[in-house]
Order: sequence, then structure tokens, then C-alpha cells
Amino acid sequence: MRPWLLGNTTVRSPFRLREGLVALSTSPLQGCLRGREQEKAFRQLLGERGIVELGEDKSYSVGRKWRSALSKLGFLCPKLVGRLAEYQDRLGPPDIITENGWRLVRAESVAGWQECFLRALAALFIPSALENGYDCRVFSPLRHILALMVELEKMTGENRLGIVEMSLIVQLTSSETPISDIARAVLDFRERRDAAERKREFDRDATNAAAAQYKMVASTFKDYADTNFRYLKATGLVQSKGRGIALVPEKRVLIERLIKDTRLPESDLDYLQMLCSGAILPTDEKDGALAVLYDLTNQLERRGHLYDLGAKKLDTPADIAVVRHEIEDLLAQLNELEYAAQQAELGEEISEFLGLLVNRRESKTLSNGNKIEIPKSEFPAYFEWTIWRAFLAINSLVNKPWEARCFKIDQDFLPVGTAPGNGPDMIFEFEDMILVVEVTLTSSSRQEAAEGEPVRRHVAKYAEEHTATGKPVFGLFLAVNIDTNTANTFRLGEWYLRDDRKIDLHIVPMALSDFRDILDATRENVSAVLPKLKELLRDCRMYSNKDAPEWKQKVTELAQGVAASLIRTND
Repeated sequence: MRPWLLGNTTVRSPFRLREGLVALSTSPLQGCLRGREQEKAFRQLLGERGIVELGEDKSYSVGRKWRSALSKLGFLCPKLVGRLAEYQDRLGPPDIITENGWRLVRAESVAGWQECFLRALAALFIPSALENGYDCRVFSPLRHILALMVELEKMTGENRLGIVEMSLIVQLTSSETPISDIARAVLDFRERRDAAERKREFDRDATNAAAAQYKMVASTFKDYADTNFRYLKATGLVQSKGRGIALVPEKRVLIERLIKDTRLPESDLDYLQMLCSGAILPTDEKDGALAVLYDLTNQLERRGHLYDLGAKKLDTPADIAVVRHEIEDLLAQLNELEYAAQQAELGEEISEFLGLLVNRRESKTLSNGNKIEIPKSEFPAYFEWTIWRAFLAINSLVNKPWEARCFKIDQDFLPVGTAPGNGPDMIFEFEDMILVVEVTLTSSSRQEAAEGEPVRRHVAKYAEEHTATGKPVFGLFLAVNIDTNTANTFRLGEWYLRDDRKIDLHIVPMALSDFRDILDATRENVSAVLPKLKELLRDCRMYSNKDAPEWKQKVTELAQGVAASLIRTND
């Protein structure tokens, strides 16, 4: 049994597949992705939309790999060859967006995206018409893993699965081996690893032994496990736990019903059609939908929130889905409130994430031994996310955490993309001011071209809205390096409304390192930043009559002065 793979190691962040699919949905390339020139054109499209970095690599392989990843999960119609070619007409032309693909394109919420990935992975079986080379009976990898995690919980009281356990055991098994035997193998491995004095050496030796046995490159095992974990989390059924994953409690009834669905595809055509349309889920049937709904209302009640189903229409699975999504949103908001409250205790982690962004590094180990990392392709999203966390840590917001961010997060509270371009990245409302925050990783003259007009427009919108309330509105623009032309645009601080009325804008451009220094000065009590922040923004605007280079320097001086005063106060 060679290791199996749910997704694609080229596209390790699953939700990026949606971005590629959205780009393809409005492109003439849909249905025309075969051949080097077409694959190069697809790569160019992905690059122009900011989904991949074009760099100097002009090869066609990026487009080919993205096409393969989308086809594997049934978001694009696969090209059928050999004995399967007779089914092409019944399935549809190669490389067009499928039913589940369009469902993913049109979904607007993270929960909607997750349902599409759940349908895709629940429809994925190996071996199959498209996945050959496995010496085992046909099985569902998704259900296999979920069943194993439930079995681990029965044996130990927790359903956690570590990445090394996934690397060297789970992804090398199939349903031919009883789940209880696989669980015992995982626990035996875990016990031996826990007893090892040098765990890194233990992991390395075990991986090298597997590589020799399977005649594979050692790094492949971890690469596959990491990708498998990412795609599992994209379903919304599992979440991160340490260096592994655990089942999402809110989805437990759905998980158990999914495991019990042991039906296999009846034929190659049946499999291909299911893959392209997405699997039928337990919630598509009324009894399953009601079971999940009642469990969610019980969870909400256990957390002190009653939900009256009496006035709700529950006649069909579609009716039930509307109510279910509403309750899931309420539970997600409760979880996010708890997450927000934790941020005040995570000053070091937030600061180190800012350090990674400043230095464009991908990972670092904290003083407590925990490792933090930013996926290479997700620096812009993590920039917004880290700043959001910093202001949550200040712990003085009037608006809710989800109202403060314009980007989406998953069940681990991690970003799944950047804020859309039609509004600001973040809006933080305090008792005595509104703060519109924009961040960027762009630099040089590109920074002013990309950010000058949108940032002013976004700040102007809130300044106009709060004219009657009298609550001051400030804009904070954060970048690793502030371009002088950008500073000059914000220094002028003017915007004309549609009726030609001019309003003054109070925008302060600040280097990320200066912002980090202010937070570090109060790492043990981040709430102390707030009284100084409004004062700092006002002081920075007082010097905006200076030329742009001098104003930039003055902003740094004032920020460093605030950091120094906070340090003295804490001492």
C-alpha cells in the first residue's frame, strides 16, 4: 500500500483552488486547458489574479498541476481516456466546471466552501477510475480517517491524530485493516515516541525506515500528511490541535452519520458522476438533517443560549439547512468571542508573527516551544489576520470581532484569504474613535498606485458616516516599508464627495516595525496601548504639513517615543 493523497502537494492551501476556479469561470480558457500553450495561459491567468507568483518561471507545469488538482476533486470535468472514454459525452467536455465546481464558485461563506470540499472528499474513493495503483479494496479515505479518530476517542478519551502518525501509519492503510488494529498501531507508535528522549531523531529514524521500505523520498511522507491535513480541515469537520488534528465538536453527529454511510460506487460511471456532482451528504436527507439540527440546538443550549425551533419551517432538507446554518453561525460567533478574549494573553505569539512579516520569514519557534508559521503563498492574508489579533488583544472594541475584520476565517480562526477590495481590511470601533486599518506588502512606487486611492476612499466612507456622531475617524496604513509617495498622498488628507464637498482625512502611514515596537512595549498588558494610540495618531497628523520625507521620519520618531514611554510606565 503506497501512501494516498487527498489533495495536491502543489496546491497545499485548498481554498486557493476556489480562487483559481473563480478566475477560470470568467475566462475563455474554461474547457481549453490542454497543451503547453493553454497550460501556460492558465498559469498566466492565475498569476494576473494574484493566486500564484509568476516570477521568472515561464513553464507550463503550474497550469497543468492546477488543472490536475481541480479535476482530481471533481471541480473540473476530467478528460477520460482508454476504456473510460465512452463516458465522456455523458460526463461532459473535459476541463469545464462541474456541478460541484459551480457550487464552490457561487458559495460566498467559508461554511459554503467547506461543504463543497466535504462533498468532493466524500465522493473520493481509491482505487477508482481515476486513482489506480493501489493494492486494496475500494474505500473512502475521508471516512477511513474519521472512523479512526472516533475509534481513538473510544480507546483514549480524545480523538487527536498527530502529523507523524498520519505520515507513517494512517495514510499507508486502507479499510482492509480493521480500524481497531490501526488505532492500536497509532497508540503503540505514540507510546514509543513519547518514551523517546530525542523525538526529532525518533521521527527521522522512523521516516527513513519507511522511505527505505517503500523506496520513496523521506520528505514525501510528511508532505503527503501535511497536505492531507489541510484538505481534511477544508471540509470543516476537523480542526488543528497542536501538531495534529481533532474532530470539530459541533460536527460530531454529521461525522458519525458520514462514517456509517458505507455505500460504494456501483460502476465507473457512477463514481465519475458522483465526483463531478459532489457526494450526497447525510444532511441532504430529512432525518439526517434533523438529527444534526437537534444536536446543534442542544450544543447551543449547553452554552447558555436557547433557540426556539417552534416558529421555524422544517418541512424539507432545504428548510432545515437554513436554520442549521443560522445556528452554526451562532456557535461560530461564540467560539470567536472566546478566541478574541484569549488574545490578550498571546502577546509574544502576535509579536513574533509581526516579526515574520517584517523579515519575510516563514516560521519561528516561540519561547514555549510552539512553532508558528506562515504559508509561503499567504503572507498578505496573515498580515491582515495578525493585525486583527493585535487589536483584539487590546481588548477594548465596541464592535464584535467578526465585525472588525473584512476577511474570512476558518474553524481554526485562521485566514482563508484577504479582505475584498471593495472595502477596508479592518474597522475597529472604540468608545472614542473609529480606526480604519489597511495593510499591504507592496513597496516602492507600486504601493502608492495600488493603495493611495482605495485607502482614502475607504476612510472617507467612514468619516462621512460619522460626521453626525462626532466620533473621530482615523486611518492607519501599515506596511513593511512606507513609500514616500504613499506618505505624500496620505499627508494631504483630502477627499471630495460626490456633491463636491471636501472632507479632511486623518490617515497615518506607519512602518510595521514601529507598530510592533509599540505592542512589544506593553506585551504583558496590551490594553495599555489604547490610551496612547489616539494621542499618537493625532500627534502624527499635527506634523502632516511637513514634506513627505520629513513626515515619515516624524511618524517613526513619535511611534518610538510612545514605545519608550510605555516601557518606562511598565518599569
